[in-house]
Amino acid sequence: MERDKEFVEKLIKLNRVAKVVKGGRRFSFSALMVVGDRNGRVGWGFGKANDVAEAIRKSIDKAKKNLITVPVKNSTVPHEIIGNFKSASVLLKPASPGTGVIAGGPVRAIMEACGVHDILSKSLGSKNTMNIVKATFDGFENIFDAKKIAKDRGKTLDEMWG
Repeated sequence: MERDKEFVEKLIKLNRVAKVVKGGRRFSFSALMVVGDRNGRVGWGFGKANDVAEAIRKSIDKAKKNLITVPVKNSTVPHEIIGNFKSASVLLKPASPGTGVIAGGPVRAIMEACGVHDILSKSLGSKNTMNIVKATFDGFENIFDAKKIAKDRGKTLDEMWG
């Protein structure tokens, strides 16, 4: 149970959906959540249930199963990256210390859960919350890890950065 305390959980979107049946409308809820350890590990999850608490619990469980590691360098991302998913694009730019998280909506929640304190971002294209989250994670997955690149080239980090 102690491992659960290390994650910060952020609700991005809670939606009430209705299913029309013979007797009227049946309401259920969907929740989009992000969990992170504020140290480079972050994941997202989407859960649906008949009550809010259960939908949130399901989405948190799914988010913990989908954790990825983001290489955070000096409280920002190592380089500029554009993440794409369908028609949503998210531009992530590294920022100097003290800039803060300049991001809107879902991207801000992801950055705070991830532990990125200085970043410039712009959400382009689609305004769909789910697609913006997926585009942000696509960007994270395409970030180059300096240690891995140096190892692949057969050099040390000092030789690469000069």
